[in-house]
Amino acid sequence: MTAIRARRPRSFNLSATAFFLVSLVSHAHAAEQAASRDTPKLGRGINILGYDGIWEGGQNAPFRLDNLIAIKKAGFSHVRINFFGFKFMGPGNVLDEIVLRRLDAVIEDVLARKLVPIVDEHDTHLCQRDVSECAEKLKAFWRQIAERYAGKYPALVFEVLNEPGGEMTSAGWNSLLNECLGIIRRTNPERPVIAAVLNTDEIPVDELVLPADDRHLIVTFHYYAPIQFTHQGAPWSPTFARIGPLDWGSPDDEAKAAADFKKMSAWAEKEKRPVYLGEFGVYERAPSDGRQRYLSFVARSADRLGWAWAYWQFDHDFAAFDSARQAWKPDILRALMPPSR
Repeated sequence: MTAIRARRPRSFNLSATAFFLVSLVSHAHAAEQAASRDTPKLGRGINILGYDGIWEGGQNAPFRLDNLIAIKKAGFSHVRINFFGFKFMGPGNVLDEIVLRRLDAVIEDVLARKLVPIVDEHDTHLCQRDVSECAEKLKAFWRQIAERYAGKYPALVFEVLNEPGGEMTSAGWNSLLNECLGIIRRTNPERPVIAAVLNTDEIPVDELVLPADDRHLIVTFHYYAPIQFTHQGAPWSPTFARIGPLDWGSPDDEAKAAADFKKMSAWAEKEKRPVYLGEFGVYERAPSDGRQRYLSFVARSADRLGWAWAYWQFDHDFAAFDSARQAWKPDILRALMPPSR
């Protein structure tokens, strides 16, 4: 078990951040400006509805659509709607019309609150385990979703698949991703679409293959490193449940995160593609001070690099919002959205 590191002054954190990121910022902003001419400004966001019973008709559904008011008021500009479409497919991989109408209603409420909605196909577990079955379902999903929203909701953003990985190789993912992009582009030629880097510790963005002439794409990756810190105490994992308490915030901790971000930033500058940090977070069992340092470092680093980002997640675990009290968790919100000076 890793020993808890001593906390150090906030000023040292800031100087370390500047040391590792300042050389990237001017280049990153130039790349962001060039890359974003054909893509929306997503800004700061939060993940919603991944494990909520709204899709089944309201059983075990702590999220209330008026929570979107709190999200907007807190300063967020988009929400990433985590949608497990495969579970609502019937024979022939046809999506349930009743569930799709619920999705319509969520999108319309998000837009009414002046937030940008992202529909994220979130069936990670099947897609990481059975690539062939995933491919058939994913292509069927996007045929139906793309046709349903063709010409509607111009602010709506599609995300092809959450965290491709597991049994998928980069080559296999590139092939499936480009098939899905082809399906989407038949009916949504200018729809903003988010495409993920293969979800491995190495963040193999150099292996991602995108159609060069499609400039309506946003590249996403998720960041939970080091996972022993961010997932410590998680009860669903026999390994993580036994870990902790671990702290975060040493110079080495910050240097590792900065190096990972530098890799993404350098690729984005070279390829002139915008970057979206679609998930990051720390489980509730982590020490509060270390959790706040981590969240603040990641969010502010993404801000400096001109990346959009979304915290994982609004409620349930890793929660930024207490559904029982209908109030933000102040330490998390302060780390993510520091008050303007």
